[in-house]
Amino acid sequence: MATVRLVQNIGLDDHATSTQTSTINEPTAAAANSDIFVTGNWFASRSTTNGKDWELVDPFTVLPSAAGGFCCDQIVLHDAGRDIWIWILQYIARKDPARPGVNNNIFRVAVSPGADPTALHWWDIAPIDLNADWTDLWFDYPDAATSTNHLYVTFNAFNSTGKWQRAFAFKFPLDSLQTGNTLSHQWWSTTKNGSLRLTQGAAGSMFFASHNAGTTGLRVHGWPDNSSTVGWFDVDVSPWSDGPYQSRGPDGKDWLAKRADARITGAWTGGTRAGFLWTAAARTGRPVPYVKGAVVDVTTQTLVEEPEIWNQQSAYAFPSACPNAQGVIGVSLFMGGGPLHPSHVVGFRDGADWRLAFTRHSTQGPDTGTWGDYLTCRRHHPAESEWVTSGYTLQGGGDRKFVEPQFVHFGIG
Repeated sequence: MATVRLVQNIGLDDHATSTQTSTINEPTAAAANSDIFVTGNWFASRSTTNGKDWELVDPFTVLPSAAGGFCCDQIVLHDAGRDIWIWILQYIARKDPARPGVNNNIFRVAVSPGADPTALHWWDIAPIDLNADWTDLWFDYPDAATSTNHLYVTFNAFNSTGKWQRAFAFKFPLDSLQTGNTLSHQWWSTTKNGSLRLTQGAAGSMFFASHNAGTTGLRVHGWPDNSSTVGWFDVDVSPWSDGPYQSRGPDGKDWLAKRADARITGAWTGGTRAGFLWTAAARTGRPVPYVKGAVVDVTTQTLVEEPEIWNQQSAYAFPSACPNAQGVIGVSLFMGGGPLHPSHVVGFRDGADWRLAFTRHSTQGPDTGTWGDYLTCRRHHPAESEWVTSGYTLQGGGDRKFVEPQFVHFGIG
């Protein structure tokens, strides 16, 4: 039987994070050769020694400030085909004194060559850059993935009262990102579906999906690399529940009640199939929250299967996913409740089964009851049959300063 092999399992200390951590830590990670880059709320850290030594890359100061200043969401990727690091940062909305009535934030796409990760060039995008009428709009909750030739980025958008307005998908040529020249891009927006999750492992087309409001079904979008048109189709999924979420650990602290929801947080594609994972609430046969999945055939536009990750006592939540070079699906997620404090888990799909392993257990639950909102899973480079991810746990206390991110490089044993 195949097992999970932990190649590296490294906790990032206070020197690496400057305690700029959160129980809503939203970590991302990428690795290429001996270089590793990890981000979270509100820190970034890099190792050029394959995880032996780490240095803080302070997102508040390493790049010039913009809009209302940096905070807080970040995504990091490495494009192996062009050997470039891609770092996406989200900034705070503010009223623009130069443009009365404009209350926007920006997101920044920063790129550096693999040979010199510090040689950054970047571009900023604000909602008003897309439409002159979008004077009261700000980006939030990013996702990012690459295809053969493009970087795709998604965001939600809210107004100043915090009400969701629409979701965006952007497409950037990787060649332009590499050269640092004028960055052309395409964008698409919808007011029907929010929190769009992009598929890792895309080649000639990117797929992304979200739930159809008021139903248990999915809307799956497709955006070919060589097209400006976004298509979509709907699939019905067997019944599942979006809340209430509850999962109390051995200290009685509930780590899911305040932040858990059914937004899709894991997605992948390979061949003619695309898969999506999310956190579902307890139901008949599933006594605690669990991971619900749906795999669709993008050619026939039909549901193929519905994989799940579940346990009788402890909840699974916030799954992320990525296929390796052979198409095996790697996952990174949390498990907690019952006998477990929130713990980080990695693994892969082996036929109809999931092979999982703990990377680290928390010593207690979060004092505030907040946890999430997402993880990421990427292929390692050059060991593309293996994966990298970053999770986190609480070590020695329940406050955010006791959060310790965990960089994990794992494969099939």
